[in-house]
Amino acid sequence: MPHDVLITGAKVVDGTGNPWFYGDVALTGDRISAVAPAGTIDPAEAREVVVADGMVVCPGFIDIQSHSLIPFFTDGRSVSKVTQGVTTEIMGEGWTPAPFGGRMDEGLRAFQAIPEADVDKVRSWSRFRDWMDDFSTRNISVNFGSFIGGGTLRMYTKGWEMGDPTPDDLATLRRVVAEAMQDGAFGVATALIYPPDAYNTNTELLAMCEVIAAHRGVYVTHMRSEADTFLEELAATIDLARQTGVALELYHLKVAGKKNWHKMAEAIRMIDAARAEGLDVTADMYPYIAGGTGLASAFPNWAAADGKLIENLRDPEMSEKIRMEMLEPTGGWEPLATLSGPEGVLIAQLQHPEHRKYMGKRLSEIAAERGQHWYDTMVDLVTAEEGWIFAIYFFADEANLPLQ
Repeated sequence: MPHDVLITGAKVVDGTGNPWFYGDVALTGDRISAVAPAGTIDPAEAREVVVADGMVVCPGFIDIQSHSLIPFFTDGRSVSKVTQGVTTEIMGEGWTPAPFGGRMDEGLRAFQAIPEADVDKVRSWSRFRDWMDDFSTRNISVNFGSFIGGGTLRMYTKGWEMGDPTPDDLATLRRVVAEAMQDGAFGVATALIYPPDAYNTNTELLAMCEVIAAHRGVYVTHMRSEADTFLEELAATIDLARQTGVALELYHLKVAGKKNWHKMAEAIRMIDAARAEGLDVTADMYPYIAGGTGLASAFPNWAAADGKLIENLRDPEMSEKIRMEMLEPTGGWEPLATLSGPEGVLIAQLQHPEHRKYMGKRLSEIAAERGQHWYDTMVDLVTAEEGWIFAIYFFADEANLPLQ
């Protein structure tokens, strides 16, 4: 049978973990019809021949922590991912637009840049499947799926309010997670340094994991700390798997801040011990020493309570309280700017044209240009931009990257 396409002379990486080999790959329709040693498939059998000349041919990459949610609303081609070889995107870390209900309307626009034309549609997604069904009609070029965002679950029951859940809150939480799992969610993905996800208590996490485990899903988490209380939080997270039997995945395992870098070897030992115990615990890492997130995420969690971060930063008394906590953190939150130092915070994206001259510069540079303390520069920029600033934090250690 003729093949539609024959790729010859490629370095074939087949996804099994075996070493690459020179080979030919044939495609028929939307299927791989043959993989064979180089030169063993007759080019005359193919309608089109692509000479790879030593280039790599491999299965499409799976982005297990995709943040393409907003781009998918407006342009499903996913060009920036496809051109890097990504063919599957898994969303959900911290926040998802569905299931929509409860108190979620309190923070819909403030939390994610949902396009104005889609806001009413998102409000109608009362079930997780409503979101998946809608995205299936948008001609998205890659395969996609999602966890339920832990912040979504917290917003559903408590909005942006801090505090413990009531029995009714926990019952609602269990119901919403169970329904989403039935609708095809992979599990729950938390991002426990970001409000309102950070306001989830261990009681809520335990309830989530019990339901996820009952549906044979996965709990994946950006832990409460990857710094000063890194090992304590890792132990508590592993204990969730121990108590509930849930499969656990640790997002981007790393340790931040020079004073904490030595903890990575112990963390890997703890994970190995949990696996030896029979727990389903895995982790992923990225191969660089910086992490990217919002500049507003460098403020204490409590500063964003009730969705009032910008209001609190503009209030002189509250701003001074926040300043004191950032310069001398007392614990209970992840002080990203302090861990990186202002020289380790690179401003990557701003919205206002008058601020774009700062893109690509360190916070320390910008503060010096403005004749300010770096905290005041942060406050001025975050309030002016209403929080929409993306930053890169250089806080990890190159020597920890090869550890496994």
